Amino acid sequence: MKEALFGKTLNELITVTKDAGLPGFTAHQIADWMYKKGVREIEGMTNLSKKARGYLGERFETGLTSHIAVETSEDGTKKYLFPAGDKGTVEAAWIPESDRSTLCISTQVGCRMGCRFCMTGMQGFQGNLSVTEILNQVESLPEKDLLTNIVYMGMGEPLDNTESVLTSIEILTAEWGYAMSPRRITLSTIGLKDSVRRFLDKSQAHLAISLHSPFAEERHNLMPAETAHPVKEVIDLIREYDWSGQRRISFEYIMFKDINDRDSDIRGLLKLLNGLHCRVNLIRFHAVPGTPYLSSPGERITEFRDRLTAGGIFTTIRASRGEDIHAACGLLSTRLKSEG
Repeated sequence: MKEALFGKTLNELITVTKDAGLPGFTAHQIADWMYKKGVREIEGMTNLSKKARGYLGERFETGLTSHIAVETSEDGTKKYLFPAGDKGTVEAAWIPESDRSTLCISTQVGCRMGCRFCMTGMQGFQGNLSVTEILNQVESLPEKDLLTNIVYMGMGEPLDNTESVLTSIEILTAEWGYAMSPRRITLSTIGLKDSVRRFLDKSQAHLAISLHSPFAEERHNLMPAETAHPVKEVIDLIREYDWSGQRRISFEYIMFKDINDRDSDIRGLLKLLNGLHCRVNLIRFHAVPGTPYLSSPGERITEFRDRLTAGGIFTTIRASRGEDIHAACGLLSTRLKSEG
């Protein structure tokens, strides 16, 4: 098996070219071909010498792979399925809007966090994605040229794969890489405290915390990882950072009927987030096979938003997209896995 060249940082490419006895500028040329010009084969790097291309071709491949399945929603949302070696497959959802185009990418095959309402969690954990496999979802997206935003909200817990995720963000935002603004990138996590700190210190991307309940015991019932990773400790950590600028902290809150949509939940959220410059995104629950949960009625979600807003927390209701193709992560890969 040849080693993947795509997904290497500039420093890693410098090491590759140094080991090959190639000029120092060759690493910049390789990065330019991969991350700016989108070349998919080493032979396509035409300003490299024949010797350099021969050396690289013997030892490396770009490592890029096209999608193996796609489903298209009536609203234009597309869900792509990408291979992830012997670990299985992962999903990426492309969400076009009038003023932006967002790609939701995965970081793991399966997940070990065990959230009760999540199809990916029901798969169990098959493995972490490499930097190559994370960024392949971006580079191999047919609509790549339309892409404006990236969210790490797909299959897996991003901060359970911290090294690969941080490296992928480095490549996305570095001048020698995709040169994308970190303000166009959001990472969603259940809140692994030590990794949250690393993420906040090592990147400037936005952070979203999957909250879903302001109460520890009730959050544990939905998200068993609450026991090992109490969200209150994560919020205390977040308060150490300055959120008054353009960098944003938000909290995702899936609305479950009669479980976390009560008046007591509103009061709990106002107390938990008091004084923190943040936003809360309320999310309608998309039905997941095998779970007992129902989405809160639309009028209750609206009332919930209005009361949080009145309490001083900027709150929005996230528009549902791709429900007819099960855009919630894990459904397509689970179905194809069972069929195969």
